[in-house]
Amino acid sequence: MTTQAHEFAHANAERFRQQLMELVRIPSVSAYASTHAGEVRRAAEWIANDMRRIGVQNVELLPTGGNPVVFGEWLSAGANAPTVLMYGHYDVQPAAMKDGWSSEPFEPIIREDGFMYARGSSDDKGQMFTHIKAVESILATRGKLPVNVKFLIEGEEEVGSKNLESFIAANVERLKADVCVISDTGFMHKDQPVITYALRGLTYMEIHVWGPKQDLHSGGYGGIVHNPALALVQILSKMHNADNSVAVPGFYDDVKGLSAEEREAMKATDISIETLKADTGVSQAWGEAAYTLRERIGARPTLEINGLYSGHIEEGAKTVLPARAMAKVSCRLVANQNSVKIYELVRDYVASLTPPTVRSEVKLLNRGEPALTPIDTPAMNAAIRAYEQGWGKAPLFLREGGSIPVVSDFQKYLHTPVLMMGFGLNNDGAHGPDEHYSMEMFHKGIDTMIYLFDEIGAQGK
Repeated sequence: MTTQAHEFAHANAERFRQQLMELVRIPSVSAYASTHAGEVRRAAEWIANDMRRIGVQNVELLPTGGNPVVFGEWLSAGANAPTVLMYGHYDVQPAAMKDGWSSEPFEPIIREDGFMYARGSSDDKGQMFTHIKAVESILATRGKLPVNVKFLIEGEEEVGSKNLESFIAANVERLKADVCVISDTGFMHKDQPVITYALRGLTYMEIHVWGPKQDLHSGGYGGIVHNPALALVQILSKMHNADNSVAVPGFYDDVKGLSAEEREAMKATDISIETLKADTGVSQAWGEAAYTLRERIGARPTLEINGLYSGHIEEGAKTVLPARAMAKVSCRLVANQNSVKIYELVRDYVASLTPPTVRSEVKLLNRGEPALTPIDTPAMNAAIRAYEQGWGKAPLFLREGGSIPVVSDFQKYLHTPVLMMGFGLNNDGAHGPDEHYSMEMFHKGIDTMIYLFDEIGAQGK
């Protein structure tokens, strides 16, 4: 059923798009703390000002150990009405034309295909903005919401949300809610909504190997000094077994196997070889052959090499035997695994593989716990009905391969059910060149959030 709030959202669609373009023009790159801190704060202030303008109350930029959290609330629905906590993030990944963008990453453009191309358009400014615009549409037409709402919009998600857990722990009463909604996930196809009910966790590390006290001439010392770059790749080569499973002892000890029913349900969201090839350009799939592609990224943990550094990597030849080498390594974790335990297992395994000719150290950079959300709750039923009205089709349930650390933090400290209701696509190009966001899905997302507030409000406490 279309309401006045939906009519308002449709009538203001162009204004909403222009506002989103204004927000994504702000290069709020949290990874560049030394150069972009001012831009990150400017994005936070932009959001706070828009929230105040539409009638959200008690809007503040709350300090953390890093970038501020944008907090706001509207609690006039009364003590007997449910409270919805809405989470998003305003920081974005780095982006530059040299990375392969076809247009300036912080100068958004809506192309003929109906997508807005810009860094942060999908991850997560565009999806997060659907929450704010839904609240605006309801307040502008009804003067009140059917639920109480709270906003928590952070500025460090793209660097691991390293200060958010302590913020949540210190603000449990302020953040207390009956349900939390996060829009930072994607569909496989724009016509088929998806609810993500499981996310993988993350353990991100650096493996350092040191050899001689300084870089050496490879002609004078090659053959008698163990090259740290060689030692590192020798260690890394033993991280996987012949069947592509992870070789770290104890790595799978806490992994719960999939039931026959779960495996059957996951077939509905499986990834075809053709889709994988089209999306990535690879010639064939890789991984554990005993599992489907969806199972490999949704229900199996991984160990990936994210970057390598050693010796001379600039143009031209330099016959150097490097003094050190480093690899950035991440593990994606599934439900029941613990990020610190996985770090300790990798650390100890690397130590056991390190020959006496070099020294090694594994450093933990950041981490996040996996999360699994029950799919048989009243809040989930409200989400299903909201998607049915917004998209005209019931959502599928999906185990996602990515990580959103705050989900497990909300479950741990607030004991709040979390609805992961994405309004993007899995191939929106998040973190890569030419990130884009469907404007059709942006507006459907606003409609769906309006339906969700009404559905949750109708349920009552």
